[in-house]
Amino acid sequence: MGSTGSIGTQALNVIRRHRDLFSVEVLCAGSNADLLIAQALEFEPNAVVIADESKYPQVKEALGNLDIKVFAGAASMVDLMEMDSIDMVLAAIVGFAGLRPTLRALECGKPVALANKETLVVAGGIVTAAARRHRVPILPVDSEHSAIFQCLIGEGSGVDKILLTASGGPFRGRSREELAHVTLEQALKHPNWSMGRKVTIDSASLMNKGLEVIEAKWLFGVDPEDIVVLVHPQSVVHSMVQFCDGSIKAQMGTPTMETPIQYAFSFPERIESHLPRFDFLQHPTLTFEQPDRQTFRCLDLAYRAIARGGNMPCIMNAANEVAVQQFIEGRIGFLDIADRVEQAMLNAHFIADPSLDELFETDKNIRQQ
Repeated sequence: MGSTGSIGTQALNVIRRHRDLFSVEVLCAGSNADLLIAQALEFEPNAVVIADESKYPQVKEALGNLDIKVFAGAASMVDLMEMDSIDMVLAAIVGFAGLRPTLRALECGKPVALANKETLVVAGGIVTAAARRHRVPILPVDSEHSAIFQCLIGEGSGVDKILLTASGGPFRGRSREELAHVTLEQALKHPNWSMGRKVTIDSASLMNKGLEVIEAKWLFGVDPEDIVVLVHPQSVVHSMVQFCDGSIKAQMGTPTMETPIQYAFSFPERIESHLPRFDFLQHPTLTFEQPDRQTFRCLDLAYRAIARGGNMPCIMNAANEVAVQQFIEGRIGFLDIADRVEQAMLNAHFIADPSLDELFETDKNIRQQ
């Protein structure tokens, strides 16, 4: 799900190199019909879905002579999770839109390789309960959560803290005054990672790290106050776990999303990778620092949201998605993103124990406001 995005295209790179191990059963895309068609011609899936229904005729015509079923609309993506031939689902749709199909995949007993952090941010309790109920794993694909997952393998109890690393984004070290007039182009120049627009801007505001704190709480059952964010500009240490005896385990490597994608696909095995090996002699210095939570306020807003619980993370996420889009369209400034999110959190209707329907209603209302 999300085959034409940054994670989706990198996942297909992994599959392309390991066709003896993996094959594509279904490709789901949002609106990039041209790339979806090209992917379908190469990987020959059983079915494809284009969420943008206006693009259906184009995809249907291009694939009409092949034995590939073509569907349109978000509902089709959800329905196809029931296919018996699917062994694993990669959830790589950005934002709230990934929640419903990811939840359906778990309810259908499909292991989920999760790259859509908003699913756990918005409905972490509901989603993790579904995974337990249907006895299927959620395998983290985010580099930080994959790192934590790898550090915890073979460990029992005794986790003291999770040390969640952040690159600091393109604006690390800047003051609020300097951030007042930054441009979209500047926000999209991430120093280490190649990601989609929304995730890259979230990285620049540190909202991405706030979302990851909430995701880590649900994935690993750790209290948010025991998740410490460390700015690590080199992006070599992808995250660490500190144990009760003072020991620390870190997962390290070259910054590329293909490694955690491949690990989720192959778990519990490790398979060969063509990617270049990290050389400590070429990177003799690794540094760490505290995040500037006064300048980059989105991180604090995320901690506040998960501390409040209920539908507050959903409120925060919906407001952020809209504010980021407004920044992309040039309608607000970079610093306005945090202001818009905070305003929504202060004014929205709070529900302490929301149902799934109430979360969808919350998301809809916040976007309209």
